[in-house]
Amino acid sequence: MTTDPADNRPSARFFALIPCAGQGSRAGISASGLAKQYQPVAGKALVLHTLAAFAAVGRIARTLVVVAPGDVFFDTMANKSFQVAACGGASRADSARGGLQALRQAGAEPQDWVLVHDAARCLITAEQIDQLIDACQHDRVGGLLAHKLPDTLKTEEAGRVSGTLDRTGKWLAQTPQMFRIGLLAQALEAAGSGVTDESGAIEALGLAPMLVAGSAQNFKVTYPEDFALADAILSSRDGTSATRGPLVPSIFNDAKAQVS
Repeated sequence: MTTDPADNRPSARFFALIPCAGQGSRAGISASGLAKQYQPVAGKALVLHTLAAFAAVGRIARTLVVVAPGDVFFDTMANKSFQVAACGGASRADSARGGLQALRQAGAEPQDWVLVHDAARCLITAEQIDQLIDACQHDRVGGLLAHKLPDTLKTEEAGRVSGTLDRTGKWLAQTPQMFRIGLLAQALEAAGSGVTDESGAIEALGLAPMLVAGSAQNFKVTYPEDFALADAILSSRDGTSATRGPLVPSIFNDAKAQVS
């Protein structure tokens, strides 16, 4: 059944879906046996910073974390503000599809909104989530947080520059990405496992998601050096670094320079 993207019933609720089944191979830490999203940053697991931001948004009816089958990281955690579903797949799209199905089984309706967010974007804030909801809740399609490309963009061939691309009108896609549950399920089913974000699946249906200006600090922790930057920013919000003791001023200055 095709979902009408123009369905703007006022009773629609907001759900959060956090795919958390990846292993983070680009982070260079897979040998530790602990997936990237569970590595400590500023005193606690990276994903717990992510989940704390969504817990602070009162409009979110339920947050669902999608983990790989056999993942027991959250099993002993008491008083969780989120639910966990072990339906993660081999790709992000597979995990998102499984999560949408789990939300529907738990009572979510096709016209309800879902905000899909990368577990490794641990610098997201409740204010940014609210900003996205405010911008998209009456939109026909939905949208995503994004950051206008600030740097010159190069193409590469055999380790050398092969061209320079015009950065005009180019944005770096971020998350959350917010769409109707029914519409997104339809889009992901049609797009298959190769799609790298929810917006791409929606675009493949011929729809144009809204771009909502995000923050350079809402980056995805991907490479080893990203952990130190994320730690510095998160620690600066609290005033201390639980992982390394008092925050070193030079580290903080370097972090500010990279995200300004």
